[in-house]
Amino acid sequence: MNMAHKNTRGLRLLCILLGLTMFAGCGILGSGKSGGGTGTTSTQKKPSPFARNLEATPQGKEVVMYALGLIGTDYRFGGKNPSAGLDCSGMVAYIFQQAARYTVSGSAANIAQKGKNVRPEAIRPGDLVFFNTLNRPRSHVGIYIGDLRFVHAPSTNGQVRIDSLENSYYSTRFEEARSYF
Repeated sequence: MNMAHKNTRGLRLLCILLGLTMFAGCGILGSGKSGGGTGTTSTQKKPSPFARNLEATPQGKEVVMYALGLIGTDYRFGGKNPSAGLDCSGMVAYIFQQAARYTVSGSAANIAQKGKNVRPEAIRPGDLVFFNTLNRPRSHVGIYIGDLRFVHAPSTNGQVRIDSLENSYYSTRFEEARSYF
């Protein structure tokens, strides 16, 4: 096994362990409670319309854990498996098949045609989030993991990573969330 492969495996293991710690400490996967603050002041930003800590379904939990294990996987346009690289829709299709034995396929727009629409305040870990990143509806997809964050395979920076729904780039391009479980 070469050193690069060992480092990749180590990074993935670290991401999984950090994810488990996050879920245990914040109660993201099992609290059943919606997040919220304790009041606002004029210097605080507007509250997010997205749910923070709703309980995931069992399939949603599996999807999230599998997604966290792919952090750092290389991006490849049209990629459908981790060894060759993944694009956003390929990542979602691969994770849903491996973690939940659920088949989704096609582009992000094709994937968005299935499942049921979810209001932002009802989004749960394992649901899919869709964005207009190419001046085309539903041109990018990610997997919501809780606490206003999602895992996705963006072409920018070339690896599967976690971003926030509150990130100005993604918050202005968010279109919808869909649930498959």
